[in-house]
Amino acid sequence: MDGLLLLVLVICALSVVTSQHKGRKLLIELQKEKEFSHQIEVEWGQLQLEQSTWATLGRIGQIAEHKLRMQLPRVEQIKLIRVEPNGQ
Repeated sequence: MDGLLLLVLVICALSVVTSQHKGRKLLIELQKEKEFSHQIEVEWGQLQLEQSTWATLGRIGQIAEHKLRMQLPRVEQIKLIRVEPNGQ
């Protein structure tokens, strides 16, 4: 009978140790995932800032002027076309 109780006690002790070990491993994994999530959030913020910088009207105008050699039309180049209602 004493041997059976000792066996049950050893099994319970091993179960406690095993579950504590698994708990620690899961906690470490959770901390790693939280850190990764934080890094992703920081990167997302940086990408949003970069996108807003690239999309500013001034930058688009600069690219149009310098790289594409676009320019505003002169007054004499502008032509107005009048369209009558009902296509007449």
